[in-house]
Amino acid sequence: MPKSRIRKKADYTPPAAAAKQTTALKLTSRAWVAPVMLTLFLIGLAWIVVFYVTDGQLPIDDLGNWNIVVGFGFIAAGFGVSTQWK
Repeated sequence: MPKSRIRKKADYTPPAAAAKQTTALKLTSRAWVAPVMLTLFLIGLAWIVVFYVTDGQLPIDDLGNWNIVVGFGFIAAGFGVSTQWK
């Protein structure tokens, strides 16, 4: 039996319009995100450390153990800001 011919398929080349769209997208990081994020992390950490070192007398005596929640709130806000980083 004779062998059949193998047909070559042309390589796919995307249209020129699609190539221009992909190069037009440029993702840049916002410059304020990293400093604000790190600042919130450090404030939260400092708040909790000061609370433990001073046996609950500082930063705000009336809050009592809720000072820990405030410190973790700052840390959580830092994580929230970190979602803006690109």
